[in-house]
Amino acid sequence: MTTQMIIAQCLMVMTLIIMITGKTPLYLTAIVGAAVSAIVAGYPIAGSAPMTVGKMINMGLNPVIADMTGILLFIGIMQATGFLDVIVRDIVLVGNKIGGGPGVCTAGGIAAGLIGALTGFTQPVITAVITGPAAVRLGVDPNKAAGIQAHAGHIGNLAGFTHPTQVAILATAGIGYGLFNVLGLIAALSIFAMSYVRVVHDMKKRGVSVTPEERAKIIEVIKAKKYTTTSLRAFTPFLILFIGFIIGLPIFLVGVVAAITAAIMASSKPKEAEKHMIEGVGLISTPLVATIGFLFMSAVIKQIGLVGTISGFAAPLLNSVSPVLVMFGVAFCTAFITQSYAASVAVLVPFLQVVLATGADPFASAFAAASGAALIQYFLTGGPVAALSTVIPVIPGSDLKTANAFQRPSILFGSFVALLITIGLTII
Repeated sequence: MTTQMIIAQCLMVMTLIIMITGKTPLYLTAIVGAAVSAIVAGYPIAGSAPMTVGKMINMGLNPVIADMTGILLFIGIMQATGFLDVIVRDIVLVGNKIGGGPGVCTAGGIAAGLIGALTGFTQPVITAVITGPAAVRLGVDPNKAAGIQAHAGHIGNLAGFTHPTQVAILATAGIGYGLFNVLGLIAALSIFAMSYVRVVHDMKKRGVSVTPEERAKIIEVIKAKKYTTTSLRAFTPFLILFIGFIIGLPIFLVGVVAAITAAIMASSKPKEAEKHMIEGVGLISTPLVATIGFLFMSAVIKQIGLVGTISGFAAPLLNSVSPVLVMFGVAFCTAFITQSYAASVAVLVPFLQVVLATGADPFASAFAAASGAALIQYFLTGGPVAALSTVIPVIPGSDLKTANAFQRPSILFGSFVALLITIGLTII
């Protein structure tokens, strides 16, 4: 190995360490650090050489970005027509029928999570402001109501389409959306299921009971809002999207078809509908920059030989244990320490490349990397800015420390479910 390559690898490692600490702008650090490392390694910025910095940047223009765009075209028109509001309402009402107060706050969190999975920015407070206080009035402990609502981020990340780290993982492994999101949703929903069971048990233990009359009165608050369409019309575009996933059609085209269906059912004028769709795509700005930056960094890591160096150090472990399970463990530990799925990318992407180089299944490896990190990042704090801390102010009687303590056993359970899915993928 040349001196240039050794220096370039050292610079790249320094960049990754700085990213993990979170002391600098994450995306700029990745882009600048990768560019400097590539130049120091001797790659020209542009030109006719077999590999240049410019060509590495173009590697960041992955097909997964097209999938993101199709989904956001769909969510743009769904939000603008009010169809999404109807879906949220129906999910919450079903939750109430199934499980009263625990069902209401659980459904509210799931609804917020599904919105976040599509938009790329999960905000549990958008449903918690209504379902949180309603659940408390239906007998749920305030901290437990807040904790369940804030589980939304688990769906938004692991079942979502636009988190930069998730997109970088999928692109590095060379796989697309579909089954990956379904399995991510199953793991995330297991967290909700565990918290729901624990809340029901707590209410029975405290001897809480709510009369049918009181329950109906509280739910009327949720029904009182005026809605623009019927449940059938609102859910039809979602059904098209889901069927498209299942049969494996191109996600971009499925998103466009679902968006056009929503526009037709809402009787939107074509030009207005297109405008709303494009506004939805505006949500891609941050994920797009981050994705290109992370994939550029991934290309540089590979080209300067850092993957080979890491493989040498990790070889004994990877040869004695399933590389996919090692990937899950590395992802879990990294996100537990950083408490950030975004910051974890500095470890996840290079180590995923190492695991893939062993011949491990790309799908299983990618799921291990994503699920190992996406769920446990909320364990110590309740999540970053758009998580538990935003829910606490709208649910009187709750506090961050106690609500987060309630979340932890459920998060560990969800991580265990994700591990079981990962093990299953390695066996199939």
